[in-house]
Amino acid sequence: MFTLTNKVAIVTGASSGIGRATAKQFAEQSASLVVAARRQAELDALVNEIETAGGKAAALAGDVRDEAYAQALVELAVARFGGLDIAFNNAGAVGVMGPVPDMAPATWHETMDTNLTSAYLAAKHQIPAMLERGGGSLIFTSSFVGYTAGMPGMAAYAAAKAGLIGLTQVLAAEYGPRGLRVNALLPGGTDTPGATTTTPEARAFVEGIHALKRMAQPEEIARSALYLASDASSFTTGTALFADGGVSINRT
Repeated sequence: MFTLTNKVAIVTGASSGIGRATAKQFAEQSASLVVAARRQAELDALVNEIETAGGKAAALAGDVRDEAYAQALVELAVARFGGLDIAFNNAGAVGVMGPVPDMAPATWHETMDTNLTSAYLAAKHQIPAMLERGGGSLIFTSSFVGYTAGMPGMAAYAAAKAGLIGLTQVLAAEYGPRGLRVNALLPGGTDTPGATTTTPEARAFVEGIHALKRMAQPEEIARSALYLASDASSFTTGTALFADGGVSINRT
């Protein structure tokens, strides 16, 4: 049920963390991969790792806020592997944190563009390619922040991630009749290079707000992305799927 044989997938934010772990798991399940991020060297290393293990992958570095890049990723998937079936739009960033009255408009827009506008640009070009194949699975990485919790200083990030859930629901309703499933994945705190747990005190706080009292490893979140990408979730669409270690229900 989790196999991705004969499927072609785009994974953004693939140079490290959740994106890298997901690309590797997709490849292990026989998907052909287009991996995307800003750092070409890290992408090349990932492609080499996938190909050494017998998989198929291509890399293209760029900025997910750039529509030309979103289009180029789809064009690469079609040209190299024949089409597009899965897209895991995972790239994002917390951005500059702080109170709204102190936030410059440029800071707000940068966070929104990185996390939400990039998803719109990706979907704009990914959806037509998926429909040409009879549908597929479109996945966005959202967050419990802005959905089940308000974290001080994270207004722009929360608004962007909440917006992804609205985008997910509308696209799922619009394209469900044509075989396209659209879901949002909501990870909890994950032990990645981009995590904000830069001190022992910060890490202890983040671990403590989860019911499991720990942070996730990227591979754990990747398994949830694999579920949404595969036929195991064939009747799942329009959802906000938690993989959050119980942070949304924990009060201890």
